[in-house]
Amino acid sequence: MAEFRAERLGCLIQEMISSLVLEGKIKDPRVSPFISITRVDVSRDLSFADVYVSNISEKASIKRNAEGLQSAAGFIQSRLGASLHIRKIPRLRFHADTGIRDGFDLVQKIEQLTENSEQLTINNEE
Repeated sequence: MAEFRAERLGCLIQEMISSLVLEGKIKDPRVSPFISITRVDVSRDLSFADVYVSNISEKASIKRNAEGLQSAAGFIQSRLGASLHIRKIPRLRFHADTGIRDGFDLVQKIEQLTENSEQLTINNEE
């Protein structure tokens, strides 16, 4: 039963952090409004929440966004505490998630390979 509670709390935290970023409430210049909170893993005892941040820009930019959010973690936790009525607000730890960027790079490489193979077949037919 505790894992369902942790999962629900993770979804709520994900929505609330996303809305704070989208509304521009986080004033850190390292935090882009185009980031995506990909997932939130809350520990079983609800003391920690690992928040994974991603976007389609460069990997260094994703890391900068995560660092900016980590520096604003106290503000975010206070906003979560005001909205969520639970005894203990999980301590937030932000991590860069390069999965979206890696997937985007993979799709570009596949498209490039198919384009190159099509050009080779056209050249071989001539």
